Amino acid sequence: MLELRSLVTTPLLASFPSPSRGVWYVGPLALRAYALFIIAGIVIAVIWGGKRYVARGGAPGRIGDLAVWCVPFGLVGGRLYHVITDHELYFGAGRNPWKAFAIWEGGLGIWGAVALGAVGLWLGCRHYKIPMAPVADALAAPLIVAQAIGRLGNYFNQELFGSLTTLPWGLEVFARTPDGVPAAVDACIFPGGGAPEFSTTYIKATPEVLCGTYQPTFLYELLWNLLVAALIVWADKRFRLGGGRVFALYVAGYTAGRVWIEALRIDPARTMVFGLRVNIVVSIVVFVLAVIFLIARRGVKREDPVLVAGTGGADDVQIDATNTDGAPHAGEQGALPDPDGDLPTEPGSQDVDYASEVDPEPAATTVDTAGPPRQDAGTTVVISKDVVERGAGDDSGAAAPGGPSRD
Repeated sequence: MLELRSLVTTPLLASFPSPSRGVWYVGPLALRAYALFIIAGIVIAVIWGGKRYVARGGAPGRIGDLAVWCVPFGLVGGRLYHVITDHELYFGAGRNPWKAFAIWEGGLGIWGAVALGAVGLWLGCRHYKIPMAPVADALAAPLIVAQAIGRLGNYFNQELFGSLTTLPWGLEVFARTPDGVPAAVDACIFPGGGAPEFSTTYIKATPEVLCGTYQPTFLYELLWNLLVAALIVWADKRFRLGGGRVFALYVAGYTAGRVWIEALRIDPARTMVFGLRVNIVVSIVVFVLAVIFLIARRGVKREDPVLVAGTGGADDVQIDATNTDGAPHAGEQGALPDPDGDLPTEPGSQDVDYASEVDPEPAATTVDTAGPPRQDAGTTVVISKDVVERGAGDDSGAAAPGGPSRD
């Protein structure tokens, strides 16, 4: 108590304040900062994830379709994880079990969100008959950026911070009371000891009562997530990762940071495993599994764009012929003809007279044996679904002129 009182009266050299409230009312409608940031993160993840998926060969708009499946599953899973690991908040003497459904007040566990969200994604991919790995890889960077945005909700809720600190970037935490009524410093003491905790519907007391300056662990995780997102984008572009390796990199990167950030937090951990906070133990286990997956799948490259579209893809799949992110390079499976009009072949293979291997067309059809038309850089080539199917059914194994390699 003495330490807290001294912090209240001692001028701080440098710090930043927490917001005065986490909810605003428009008539009977409550606008909660936590919910708004979660929604903003989801929207950004869908938009950016959709662009990354199209760059890999997926159908435009497909990520939005899949979001209808995985977002509800993710929200339910995240809430279940939180309620299970913090069940004392909702069940027992003096608790209201119905509060377990008040997701808008905060309380989502990332592991439950990822686990059930993945189930929803799997169901959606089965429904649209597309492979799941390219979708997960396309969503990896957008997902962790969405998590970073969601951490701003913790800032407005004045929650999830670390121990008292004198660091220049310390977070000022104030007592919050109903309608901002006056409060004593005693309001800063959490009943179970440790960090103060206030309802998100409260606002700062009048006059303001500073409880102390704490480690902004929500900010540490926000910045860490953005760094991991940058790493994912770079590694994906540099090594052309595929087969779920981008998503595994996201999981490994996030958990590596979550371990040390979680260790800084002082809010009560109601579930402990081996003397450690449950989130630390889960992070370590998931990190090890992600690293094992990365090692086991090393060397797996990005999928053929035609395969990414799946059997339930759009009738016309657009592929950028400029070898930008998502398009296969010359010589790779699914590569398009290069600007000089040469058909892609495997390194070291002999020249093949492709015209002589094409199945004869009906007599009324003229076959152009001069090779595929020249494609200028930046040209978008449209591969019709019937052309792909005809090439796939060619017993000779030769690719149709102008179509993707079926090696």
